[in-house]
Amino acid sequence: QVQLVESGGGLVQPGGSLTLSCKASGVIVDYYLIGWFRQAPGKEREEVSCISTPTGRQVYADSVKGRFTISRNNAKGTVYLQMNSLKTEASADYYCGLSYGASCVYTGMEKWGKGTLDTVSS
Repeated sequence: QVQLVESGGGLVQPGGSLTLSCKASGVIVDYYLIGWFRQAPGKEREEVSCISTPTGRQVYADSVKGRFTISRNNAKGTVYLQMNSLKTEASADYYCGLSYGASCVYTGMEKWGKGTLDTVSS
């Protein structure tokens, strides 16, 4: 059974940094994507970034481009999201999801983690 577990959330001041981890287990296919999504209070879940496990190809939302970096360690089955220059707008529950498709689409993710809370506040 596929399982995703997020970690690394916490409280950070504006302009600071956090790194999130998504540990995937039970994945048996050769090709899959891991995407990071976030959901702020009163808002819908939105894609932040996505990475292909076999190729390392990365996709970023315009709102985080240049400040966030997604990476993976295939041996550990872990995907990371390094978040720099954090803004208060980044405060949200962050979720990782797995897709067997060609892109990370919210409605097409096959499995979700339970989320980790990031709070950006002075």
